[in-house]
Amino acid sequence: MEKNDYIFGLRAVMEALESGRHIDKVLMRRDLSGDLAKELSQALKLYDIPVQKVPAEKLNRITMKNHQGVIALLAAAPYHKLENVIPALYEEGKNPFILVLDGVTDTRNFGAIARSADCAGVDAIVIPERGSASVTPDAMKTSAGALLYVPVCREKDLTKAITFLRENGLKIVAATEKGAEDYTKVDMSVPTAVVMGAEETGISDDILRQADSLAAIPLRGRIGSLNVSVAAGVLMYEVVRQRGEG
Repeated sequence: MEKNDYIFGLRAVMEALESGRHIDKVLMRRDLSGDLAKELSQALKLYDIPVQKVPAEKLNRITMKNHQGVIALLAAAPYHKLENVIPALYEEGKNPFILVLDGVTDTRNFGAIARSADCAGVDAIVIPERGSASVTPDAMKTSAGALLYVPVCREKDLTKAITFLRENGLKIVAATEKGAEDYTKVDMSVPTAVVMGAEETGISDDILRQADSLAAIPLRGRIGSLNVSVAAGVLMYEVVRQRGEG
């Protein structure tokens, strides 16, 4: 991890929060106590920044300097609120095109997906707060800067986020090998959220149950699945094709 990718120390992290620095998450020593630590915890909750309680050894692996039990990992771009993004798209007269990533943890895949998403005109990417790659400097590099342009919405509960999208008129299309329908036969010309799952486990059952369509990409070879970034590119450009923008 590069030195510019994090901030350490109780007061320094507090000042970073107050100055509007984009923070991905905060690593805090499990047994940390004291008034300033309590004040910082309250501020992190207010700013809706994830906190991970870790042993001191993990902090020491990042820096041996006097971190005081706190290290903030910086985000390379700000996160957005899904509840603000969707109404704004409708107000602009757009036909919303959202990409939801359920458990994509590999930073290189995330960056590659973001790069394709920008090229395909995706309006926003939705990721869960935990168990997901995020907008780190490494992801920014892999995305070739695309994460500066495609809003990323980080949601505490991805199932609730899907419910919100459905309630706001988006069709939920889950890409899964369990799908009964060829992806080219699924109508994605309407407001659509395409959901991609983790390579190992796929899309969670809770989200699959909410899907309006299960879309499958035909596989002709001996390998049972595509890399998630490749599969996402196939689905995104099918949306482009159907909307006549290609």
